[in-house]
Parts: sequence; C-alpha cells; structure tokens
Amino acid sequence: MTINEFLTSEFRLSEISIKGLNGYANVNYLISSLEGKYIFKIYTDISLQETIEAENQMLLHLKTKKITAIPEPVSFANGDFSKLMVLEGENYLCRLLTFVEGTFLGDAELNGDLVQSLGNYMANLNVALKDFDHVAYRAKKTNWDLHYVTHNKVYIKHIPSAQKRNLVTYFFKQYEQLVTPCLQDLRMSCIHGDFNEWNILLGDNKVTGVIDFGDASHTQLINELAIATTYICYLSEQPLEFTTSLLTSYHQVLPLQEKEVEILYWLIAMRLCTSVCNSAYAKVRDPKNSYASVSEKRAWILLEKWLRLGPQKVEDHFKKALGMHNVSKTTTAKVLLHRNTYLSKILSVSYHRPILMERAAFQYMFDAEGNSFLDAYNNIPHVGHQHPKVVEAAQKQVALLNTNTRYLYRQLSQYAEQLLSKFPAPLNKVFFVNSGSASSDLAIRLARAHTGFQNLLVMEHGYHGNTQIGIDISDYKFNNPKGQGKASHIYKTTIPDTYRGQFRQNDGTAGKAYALEAIHGIKNLSNPLAAFISEPVVGCGGQIPLAKGYLTPLYKAIREQGGVCISDEVQTGFGRLGDVFWGFEQQGVIPDIVVLGKPMGNGHPIGAVVTTKEIAASFEKGVEFFSSFGGNPVSCAIGMAVLEVMAEEGLQESAHAVGQHYQMCLRELQQKYPQIGDVRGSGLFLGIDLVKPGTTQPDTELAQYLKNTLRAQHILVSTDGPADNVIKSKPPLCFTTENVNEVVQTIEHILANLPY
Repeated sequence: MTINEFLTSEFRLSEISIKGLNGYANVNYLISSLEGKYIFKIYTDISLQETIEAENQMLLHLKTKKITAIPEPVSFANGDFSKLMVLEGENYLCRLLTFVEGTFLGDAELNGDLVQSLGNYMANLNVALKDFDHVAYRAKKTNWDLHYVTHNKVYIKHIPSAQKRNLVTYFFKQYEQLVTPCLQDLRMSCIHGDFNEWNILLGDNKVTGVIDFGDASHTQLINELAIATTYICYLSEQPLEFTTSLLTSYHQVLPLQEKEVEILYWLIAMRLCTSVCNSAYAKVRDPKNSYASVSEKRAWILLEKWLRLGPQKVEDHFKKALGMHNVSKTTTAKVLLHRNTYLSKILSVSYHRPILMERAAFQYMFDAEGNSFLDAYNNIPHVGHQHPKVVEAAQKQVALLNTNTRYLYRQLSQYAEQLLSKFPAPLNKVFFVNSGSASSDLAIRLARAHTGFQNLLVMEHGYHGNTQIGIDISDYKFNNPKGQGKASHIYKTTIPDTYRGQFRQNDGTAGKAYALEAIHGIKNLSNPLAAFISEPVVGCGGQIPLAKGYLTPLYKAIREQGGVCISDEVQTGFGRLGDVFWGFEQQGVIPDIVVLGKPMGNGHPIGAVVTTKEIAASFEKGVEFFSSFGGNPVSCAIGMAVLEVMAEEGLQESAHAVGQHYQMCLRELQQKYPQIGDVRGSGLFLGIDLVKPGTTQPDTELAQYLKNTLRAQHILVSTDGPADNVIKSKPPLCFTTENVNEVVQTIEHILANLPY
C-alpha cells in the first residue's frame, strides 16, 4: 500500500499531494488535500508507540486547556491516534496531525515584544501541563532531555577539533560538579522540550503557537525555559539582549525559583553542548543528513560567547531582570584588608584596582562581581586555565596515589621519558622539584658539583627565582635599590639588547659583538666559572630576546674554561615561542643544563632540571638528593596531561601562528603611534616597549596607564623591564587571533584617546 492509498483509506482524504519534510528521528510529510493540510509522520522504530501515544494525549490535553495553534492528532478509522502500516513489506508506525499555519521565529527579526510574547505563551503552556502526566514520559530517557544531558558525553570524541572537544568537556565537568547535586531539589513537570526557532510560530508580531512535541518529557521544569533561552541567545549578536523580556514575561505567569535561575547558565551551556555533540555524531553516522547539524555553527559561536560571559555575570543579569535578591558579595577592599591582616604587604597586588578573582577557564578569568577578563598575561596556565584534561588527570591521580620518589610508581618514569623525548639527545637525565626557583637552585648545585668551581656568570636584568641561590644569580633582584647587592662569586654580562644596547644590528653581528664583550670579561677572571645562566628571552629585562648569534661563541668560551651552560626555560619553554619547543633552539645551541618550571604543570607546582648523564653522575657522588614532593604521582600525571593537550590541540603551532598575527598587528600599531618604540619577542611571549615619542627614553607613566586602563576594560597585561615601561603579553597558548584583535584594538583606542 502506498502512502496516498493509506491516507485515502484511513482518513478519506481526496486530491492528495505529498511533500517530504526534514526530520531528525522520523520521516515527515506535508499532506495537502481537498479536506485541508496535515503532517503525516512515519516512525521506523515501532517500539515508540507508547511514547507517541503519550504525545497524542498531551496534545489533546493542551487543547482542553485552550492552548492555541498546536498540532491536533487526527484519529484513524478505528478511533486510535497511531497505527502500524505496511509499506513495501515493512512495518512502520504512523500518525496524522493537523497542520498549523504561521511564520517561523527563525524567519523573523527578534524584538522585545516578540520575545515577551514567547515567554508568556511558553509559561501558559507549562501551567497547562502542570496537571498532565504520563507513565511513558516518566520512563522516557533521551539525550535531548537536559535531565539526561550527560549521556551526550559519549559523542564528544566525534568532535573533530581537539580544542572544541575540550571546551565541551569543560562545560560537562562544571555541570556535573555544580548542577547535578541540585537536580533533585528542582520542580518536575511534563514539558514541550524543544522551543526552538523552527518550532515556534508567529502571527502579528507575536507567538501564536508551537509545533513538534517529539522531545516532550517529564523533567525539570526549568529545562523548558533553558532550551528556549538558548535559541533566543543565539539568534542575537548580543546573547543577553532579549533574555530580560523572555524571563520576565515567563516569570509573570509562572514564577521562577531562585535555585532554578542560579543554574540557568549551565543548563543553557548544556543545551549547546548537546547540540554540537549530536551534530558531530550525526556526521559520523549519516554524513548526508544535513538537518541534524543545521544549527551547529551558531551553537559553537554562542558556546564561545557563553564561556566569555561567565556564570556569575549571566546569573546576576537574570536575577536583576526578575527582581531577585543577589547574595551580597565580599568586596575587594574587605578581602584586601583581611589579606593584609595575616600576610606581609611585601606580597604585591596587581593593578591600581586589585581584582578579586573567583574562577577561570581557558583564556578567561572571572572576578567576584561576575566580570570576565581576557587573560593576555598569565603564562603559568600554559594550556589554559582549568583545562579539563589537566583537571581530570589531577583528580584521578590524587584519588588513587600520591607519594614520594622513594617508592616505585610508573608515572615517574613515564613522565620522565615523555619529557626527555622533547630534548636533544645529550640531555637525557631529569630531576623533579616543585618550582622554577627550586630548579634554578638545583641547577647551580649540579654545575658546581660537576665543575668543582663556584663562580657564576649571570645575565644583566636576569631573574631565576626566590631561593637564596636564585637571588644571588638574579641581577633583577640583587641589583634592585633595595637588593642585597652582587655577591663576590657572581659576575654579570651586558644584556644583548638590539633596541637600546650598544650593538643594534640583529643579523648576527650584534650577537657576536655582545658575545665577544662577555668573552673578554671571562678571560680577565682570576678564577674559572662553574656556569653561565640566562633565559633565551630575558623577561624581567623587558621581554628582550638574546641577540641572534649570541650564545654559540659564548657557550664555547664557557666550556673551554671548564664551565657549563644553563638555559632557564621556565617562561620560554614548552612551545611558547612558537617556532621552537625550547628557547635555546632559536640560538642553535644545546645547553648542558635546562631549568623548567611554571608551564609544565599548568598552575600545579612542579619544576624540573634536565641535564646530561655526565653531569648527573658528578652530582651522584655527593649526598642523596631528595625532594618530598618533586616528581610525585599527581605532578607527573598533570605534567603528562599538559604534554598531551599540547600535542592534541597543536598549541605550539597555534602559538606560532597567533604570535605572528599578534606581532603583525602590533607593528602596524607601532607605525601609527610613536609611543610604541619596539615590539619584540616571538610566539606568545611578547613585549611592547613604550617610549617618549622620537626617543628610546622609557615612558613608565604611559605603560602603567595603559596596563591599568586595559584592566578597566577587562583585559589583563602587565609591565616589566628596568624602567617598568614594557607591556608584557604571555597568554595561555589557547589564545586566538580573535583575542589578539581585541587586545590590539583596545590598545589602539586607548592610545588614540590619551588624556595627556
């Protein structure tokens, strides 16, 4: 029997025309006949019969409640509203619904009145369903029901982009931590479950009806509003633009509870995650089904915007719209006073207006007032703040085992092997500690044990940590007006600065000239050097890269007089410079000892010293080396997760591409504003040297003004250099070109509107 014959037989329709429609889990047809228009639905899964019957009962119930413009089930000849039919020898479940006229919301331009009518209509429908229930809906479990949203986690693996997979994973983890424990306290009801722009019907600039009850379920009542709000948000360039109209009109008819509003941000995020997860899976299962991924692009755009907005800002916005009382937040001033009561004021606080931070995610940080900050500064969360893969690795391992290196556990050697695989062959031994400072301290001990010498050559303006040895070798510290002064066993060499220094041709000639100057100083020493230590890019010197060709002759001279060469990669390592994994590679040299810290643990306290087997053997002749927490299983698990994320997301390559874009934009700005004297660095390790126009004289005042004005506009950078006039930007490696554009455009706006 054909569909035409079936419709004629069962419903006595005449002069039938049939048009196929898009469908997600079933086949739909628009039926035009002399008797009117209908929607004919065919289901291949005949086990859905009870659920379909529940839907029919819901529609009939809503008709009795005077809910307008919804589909109405049409009974078959026997009085049933669904029936099995045979097409080409196969059994199918089918039913017929009246066709509802109207314009789709997706074809209209949003405005406040329209959205207000949606909130009103939806609330009235939910009120009408308060006394409706059906056992099939209570038993129904679907991935599109937010109550079962975590079932969609199995589809994350089908999202092609690693960064997008991890973004979705982040939202799932936050939901499980913050929302799942609250679900049992929320109101339950049967709901429509899919108030999207292609189900909502309009007439005379207001919502007149809704179609497609296929996602109806018995679930948390707030899920209805969460789903509708999701679509209203992504239909607007500014996600929160029309949410006040939607929430207030809904709330006037069906008052919301504060605990429902408090989780609305996460529910909206989960709807978006459901959409992108199912779209990814649909592409794998049925690449020809474009309907399943029709909203995917906008969902990704909104998910990125949602991350940036942050939960507190959205919650505050919703509560303000509804006149709900916000819990009074602890003020920054109170926290600062409390801090200073117990801690020394020698611990500095960033910015003229300190920030009370509450949470962070990837390249964003969020303060207690709900403000979102673009983090263009913090290089410690190397792969992104609270990266879900790193968080998960820490959580799993800390729940299993955390001990010290006097016991055997696989994670220690596994991480050591993975880390050392990133180094050239001579560097094949590693010592784990807890910080870059501890690494620098240990590196000097290794050098002295191997050479038998005590004297050290350090870099002008260099910084290597907060231990006593670290301060001894840090010109940035000991040469400070408040510092201890240079110790007698410390010698320092001039920073090879091609912007302000004596030699400025960065084609290799300046580097060799600076190196010869340093070598001349070495030859005049009465005692040999144990080591020379320097960063490849001198951070505290003002983000100054060592001049091209500098290290090769200097390393040779250090080794000829019996010393070893140490590269401090605490800030520059792990792909931050983009074109190389380690900073020393830019100079074409291999050090004898490498110091690691900050980025390797993404914020977890971990550090390491990598060296040769010969130097390690010399150190082994002394007393036992032991670090209570160095190389513990949790640290190792985190370290391996960081390396995995870097490879999976291609973060070194991203740092290179984004960094090139960053420098290009800044150099274009430099051509317009003479206050920018120099733009330097590589990858995502950049310095903007601010000067008095027409000179190389540092403009400290402008640097501080720019830093603090950027902070006021929710962008985080900091300053460095001997005159504190260099804006430094060392963001997490998940930083994007869009983030760069925001930073540069904001800097330009500030420079174009200076108050002096």
